[in-house]
Amino acid sequence: MTDIKQLESWDRENFFHPSTHLADFARGDAPNRVVTGGKGVFINDMKGNNLLDAFAGLYCVNIGYGQQKVIDAISKQANELAYYHAYVGHGTEASITLSKMILERAPAHMSKVYYGLSGSDANETNIKVVWYYNNVLGRPQKKKIISRWRGYHGSGLMSGSLTGLQLFHKQFDLPLTQVLHTEAPYYYQRQDDAMSEEQFSAHCASELEKLIQREGADTIAAFIGEPALGTGGLIPPPKGYWDAIQKVLNKYDILLIADEVVTGFGRLGSMFGSEHYGMKPDIITIAKGLTSAYAPLSGSIISDKVWKVLEQGTDEFGVFGHGWTYSAHPIGAAAGVANLQLVDELNLVGNAAETGAYFKQSLQQAIGDHPHVGEVRGEGLLVAVEFVEDKANRQRYAQVGQVGAQLAAALLKRGVIARAMPQGDILGFAPPLCITREECDQVVSALKDAVTEVLG
Repeated sequence: MTDIKQLESWDRENFFHPSTHLADFARGDAPNRVVTGGKGVFINDMKGNNLLDAFAGLYCVNIGYGQQKVIDAISKQANELAYYHAYVGHGTEASITLSKMILERAPAHMSKVYYGLSGSDANETNIKVVWYYNNVLGRPQKKKIISRWRGYHGSGLMSGSLTGLQLFHKQFDLPLTQVLHTEAPYYYQRQDDAMSEEQFSAHCASELEKLIQREGADTIAAFIGEPALGTGGLIPPPKGYWDAIQKVLNKYDILLIADEVVTGFGRLGSMFGSEHYGMKPDIITIAKGLTSAYAPLSGSIISDKVWKVLEQGTDEFGVFGHGWTYSAHPIGAAAGVANLQLVDELNLVGNAAETGAYFKQSLQQAIGDHPHVGEVRGEGLLVAVEFVEDKANRQRYAQVGQVGAQLAAALLKRGVIARAMPQGDILGFAPPLCITREECDQVVSALKDAVTEVLG
């Protein structure tokens, strides 16, 4: 095995890391970690640290680390057929089986699955599908996409534009002009303190309708949203939100894209967030929980309504001219089949609901009364704690993000990985769906100590 010092040196000299302060890293002012293994909810690094990963990688290792069933499925597929493309009707047993399994779990009105490698490329596919759909229907001007501030939909040109976070726009010349943003369903930071959740949901729907009317409904193709906001703060929607939003979309014939990269396959305690909140999407984006990140794979689930128009389009215009080299990659598909089988066998959706409720309640009991804890929120095993300077007025810290980063570092010293979320002082928790109550207790205890260290 290569010496740790040598690896760390090679790392800084050669590796371009995502979402990293490049200059600090190159200088050695930011840490690097060489991860060597994992089991259950824990990972190990080359320095011998054993860390409880309370963010499941990037909300993605839903079944936990080291699940032999998925490892064996990947190995078997690689031995039999490591790769063949999916163009012009080619498939594998794994890709065909996985498609059937996804649609058996998806809302009943969904029809077909298109595959990519990441949530970002899936959302790029989705927008192309939406534009194609409107061209087939003779509506070439109906192309704008509405997203929400604080939403996260990827890091590509279009998917990065759909994302509503400053970090993903600054210095990248984004968002592109076809993308518009409307108000985030962020009830805790509402401007009018007197608003109930239902009133705030009505306000969000009203703001959406005003935007549509200003731009012209005949120019708006689709609205994209995560059932519950992920990277924007792990924020469940306020009561009545999706019902109010869908009424507006239906009124103006605007498609709904549900980005379920985080919420799909159990994270909220339901198989899909769309069903959890009563949504009826036209397209669903899937990725992370599809394979629990054991292999890269994403998907766009297309509804009956949209699929019929796509078929009509190929009758009129010929072959649907979109594809990725690695679409429906056999190894990713094999990982997906074994992963979804484990989700069922281990009752991970049920565990997310039950253990998630216990985890949120335990956090509330442990630190909810702290003068700088503004809110403990979440659904299933998507949970966040928001920290504020003034609890009574929900006033943020002057230097937004500093406290969150300090708390994440203090937690790490105690052997727990959480994530400081952008544009706030918010600690996010999205552990593997196999986490136990005892492991949740370990996280809560570490956080309580970290809060005392950082905030007193």
